[in-house]
Amino acid sequence: MLGSAPGLSGRWERLEPRPRARMLRQVLHAGLRTSFHALGRFVASHPVFFASAPVLLSILLGASFSRYRVEEDVESLLAPKHSLAKIEGNLVDSLFPVNRSKHALYSDLQTPVRYGRVIVTTRKGSVLDPVHLDTILKLHKRIYQMPVTVPATGVNSFNYSFSYLCLPDDKNVCIIDDIIRAMEEIQSARISNSTIPILRYPITQLADGRQAYIGHQLGGVQGWGPNGGVRGQGTGTKGEGVRSARALQLTYYLQARGGLMDRVASQWENAFCAELQHFAALHPKLGLHPSTSSSLRTDFQFSSVLAHRPLLASLGACGVLAMLCCTMRDCVRSKPWLGLLALLSITLSGLTAAGILNLTGTTYNSTYLGIPFVMLGHGLFGSFEMLSSWRRTREDQHVKERVASVFEDVMLRFSGSTMLHLMTLGLAASPLTNMEAVRLFCRTAMLAVTISYIYMLSFYSSCLVFTGYLETGYRHGCFCRRVPKPERLDSKPAWYRCLMYTRYQDEAQTTNPPIGVGNSHSHTPNSNLTHTHTHPHTANNPATHGLGHVANSTLTHPQTHSTAHMDPNPQDSHLLLGCVRRCYGDWITNTYVKPFVVLLYLVYISFGLMGFLQVTQGSDPSALVAMDTATVLYTRAQQRYFSSYSPVIGFYIYESAPYWNASVQRDLLEYAKGFQRISWLEAYLNYLTDNNQSTSQPRENFTHTLRHSFLREPQFAHFADDIIFAERGQGEEPDVAASRIFLVAKTTENKREEMSVLLDTLRRLSLTSRVRFLIFNPSFVYLDRYAAAVSSPLRHSLLAVLFLLGLSSLAVVEPLVSVWLGLTLLSVQFGVLGFMTLWGVELDCMSVLCLISALGHSADCSGPLLCGFASGRGDSRTRWVRVALERHGVPSLQTLICYSAALVPVGAVRSNLTHTLFRCLTLTAGCSALHTLAFLPTLLTFLPPSKTPGNRPEEDGQRQEVECVEMNDSTRVVDQITTV
Repeated sequence: MLGSAPGLSGRWERLEPRPRARMLRQVLHAGLRTSFHALGRFVASHPVFFASAPVLLSILLGASFSRYRVEEDVESLLAPKHSLAKIEGNLVDSLFPVNRSKHALYSDLQTPVRYGRVIVTTRKGSVLDPVHLDTILKLHKRIYQMPVTVPATGVNSFNYSFSYLCLPDDKNVCIIDDIIRAMEEIQSARISNSTIPILRYPITQLADGRQAYIGHQLGGVQGWGPNGGVRGQGTGTKGEGVRSARALQLTYYLQARGGLMDRVASQWENAFCAELQHFAALHPKLGLHPSTSSSLRTDFQFSSVLAHRPLLASLGACGVLAMLCCTMRDCVRSKPWLGLLALLSITLSGLTAAGILNLTGTTYNSTYLGIPFVMLGHGLFGSFEMLSSWRRTREDQHVKERVASVFEDVMLRFSGSTMLHLMTLGLAASPLTNMEAVRLFCRTAMLAVTISYIYMLSFYSSCLVFTGYLETGYRHGCFCRRVPKPERLDSKPAWYRCLMYTRYQDEAQTTNPPIGVGNSHSHTPNSNLTHTHTHPHTANNPATHGLGHVANSTLTHPQTHSTAHMDPNPQDSHLLLGCVRRCYGDWITNTYVKPFVVLLYLVYISFGLMGFLQVTQGSDPSALVAMDTATVLYTRAQQRYFSSYSPVIGFYIYESAPYWNASVQRDLLEYAKGFQRISWLEAYLNYLTDNNQSTSQPRENFTHTLRHSFLREPQFAHFADDIIFAERGQGEEPDVAASRIFLVAKTTENKREEMSVLLDTLRRLSLTSRVRFLIFNPSFVYLDRYAAAVSSPLRHSLLAVLFLLGLSSLAVVEPLVSVWLGLTLLSVQFGVLGFMTLWGVELDCMSVLCLISALGHSADCSGPLLCGFASGRGDSRTRWVRVALERHGVPSLQTLICYSAALVPVGAVRSNLTHTLFRCLTLTAGCSALHTLAFLPTLLTFLPPSKTPGNRPEEDGQRQEVECVEMNDSTRVVDQITTV
């Protein structure tokens, strides 16, 4: 006891010159490590409870899947939650509801809750050819008369047809598309051998004199030129006849007046798709691409159905490789079942999280497919780190002591990386996030990561205890039977000796003393690198370790071990550990390799920057649905044949305006200039001019002529749907309280980008105009502030991580470690964002979810390596880089192997959503592995922090510490013998 005083005084002397911040970190580390040491001992003392409780809890909560519900409102998921477009849409619905329109509807602007839509294309020829025209009208008649029986069986069944479900016009007749009326006129003229009316594009005139816009109903149009020549596809202008058209779009509007009618309309949509499929089989010359109000929801959720089997294959492949990664040549120290149990722990935590979600009434959507991979990356790395730390403990220690040492060494880092996960996901799940899909995903992932962390502390740790007892009893790591001693194995066949190979402790004791330092060195797998102290609270004391992040129960004295790379027991080493120790560590730190690694990093940054400058937003919901579905085929046909013009844009004047004023008239006509337009104001002004009346009249005369003359003309009667009158006093003409004009813009292939620019331009114009107006189209809900809504969660999460690292550097982590980790996260994020753009991935909600999870994944991989390097004192940078690679690079490599194998089956799923998920997660794993295994080991050899030798204790102090170790060893070994 007295002999240990010089050693203790030497330790206190090393604490004196250190600054207060470092002392505070040491005190916090000592407290945290002691707490985790006590927690590990407690778990090891009650392994049955901690192994069975998570299993029972998962089974109980898993029974709640009877409450499983799927999200049905896809717009609320994929569109920005708070946007001006939604407010404008509510205002438009209050002023001009769908059932107010009694003459015509525009399918891409005024779409009711339920509808059926089909694009008809021709393999050859034009849809206006007599054969195809007759066939299309026959299809229209069949759809019009198609019955739906509700309920399907029973006495009280009723047949509902489209005429009962449709939206009626002012004559109580179903509203149909104007192109059907035009085609019926053409068919009637052909049958009666009369002059066929000229069909113009994009605005044509019907037989009743009404002008109708058919640009969204007729596609792939070739028009006649001014001299009789043929114009190219989609180049027709107002006044030119249509020569041919490759596609036709029909929309059937339904009304849902209650719960029963909504169910009937839903069944009518299903019958509509079935009828089209049957009709397409009978007429192979036509291509039919249907779409209904439920197509987007069904096809979006269909990705989850397609991913069921690939996810099971991912689980199986990951389990096999996890078992192989935990396997060693030594059959006793090999722990293949731990790899499978780690995967079981992650699966149980996912089942528990799903049960909690079911009990709380949460709905599921296909974006949740990324949550298992967030849990997998985090959980596998924690399990491999624990196993790596277990192999560095002394084998002659009791299992409880070894588990406590593992907790003391690993759990501080694992808890820190879990906090980073929760910080990034938590802030993205906050009300600051304007994208509902991102918020729900991050909230669910945060719950799953928390439960996974708890199960790693309980279930997996108890499994580690059980396998530790198997190892203590010299039982086979796979078959759990006791391994014979070498003298009994000599008489067995070669295959049996290979299968049952192990190293008994008494083999090492034949040449070493039974107790002492030499024995402890022979029992330590990495004895060439470490000097072991057995007391649990002094061995891992931060005062003796600097930061205390390197290895459990170790203090490095490099000057006492000159054989740095000589492994006394090479047969006990893991295959990957042996490769890193003997080959990769020396190669990556070689002086001649470093310039090439730095050059590779510059190439990495260059390509990342090239992709970063080309980032595009993916606001199209069809990019997140399963492939070869109705939504994708319909969207593809629409982009091919109907991309010449934008969707119909509603120009709504929502306040009373002096329409009779000449300056107001000029302003409104100027706003609509350059558009294809259906404008009551322009038609009315032309009407006044044709009747030799002034367009600048007093308010009473202007309104009186509008109501009693213009709107009563048959060709202008449909404009009554576009004007709302407000009564004034008795005997006075009412005011025009609100009105609307329909605009259509000429577009190119980049239709959505042009619509976004048009939206911003007209909104800026509305701020300075004397007339209060707004513009709206249902697609604006997805376009409005989409870039900000998608990127803000990622930006907030990144800032939160950097803030957390900066705050933790004051008391928990060394500042240089925080700086290096922050730079690594930024570099990984930058690379993933750039490379995914080069790979054809747009910035949509799914890719942003992957980018948010990439922050935690890269912190898992690079954080322990940086802490292990920074905690080393003395010796060279290269030496500590190799040590950090051996201790923390190998778990990162094992995680990368299993994680990549789990991703491969997902890449084969025929879904745009899973393709985005696969590409982003693959890039995340690749960029994180590059930084952990290549960039950081190279850069740390010549960049801070430095490795200046500290004040080492005198030889007497070292000798006294060794004497204390021998006394502790003697006491502990006697205790173990007494216990046995």
